[in-house]
Amino acid sequence: MQPIPCVGAIVLDGEGRLLLIQRTTMPGAGRWSLPGGRVEEGETDAVALAREMAEETGLLVTVGPLVGIVRRDAPNGGVYEIRDYACTPHGGELRAGDDAGAVRWVAPNRVARLDLVDGLLDALREWNVPGIS
Repeated sequence: MQPIPCVGAIVLDGEGRLLLIQRTTMPGAGRWSLPGGRVEEGETDAVALAREMAEETGLLVTVGPLVGIVRRDAPNGGVYEIRDYACTPHGGELRAGDDAGAVRWVAPNRVARLDLVDGLLDALREWNVPGIS
C-alpha cells in the first residue's frame, strides 16, 4: 500500500512562537499538532500546504525548505507520509477553520506542556526547531 502523501507547516512568528492547531478529526482529535493535511491529486507539496494553511489557520504563507519527514499510522491500516516544511506567514488573519478547533501561537518553552499528537515533540527536537527542548 502506498503511503498517503501529507504536508505540515512549521511556522514561527517574530517572537519565535510556533503555530499549532488543535485537531478536531482523527487521528489526534483534541490534541495539538502542526497545521497541514493531505496532498490532493495534481497538487505539489507547496500548493497543498498553502491551501491547508489558509483553510485551517486563515494565514497566507510562503512555503520554504523541507525540514523533515515522518510516517504515522492512518486509519484502516494505511500510513501517512508527512513532509513538514518551514513556512513564513505573509498575510491573512489568524483564525481556526476547517478541521482546526483552535489555533494559537505557542512559546517554545510551553510546547511540551500541551497534549501534542504522538511523536510531534520528538520530531521538533530532532529537527532543531528553535527553542524547542
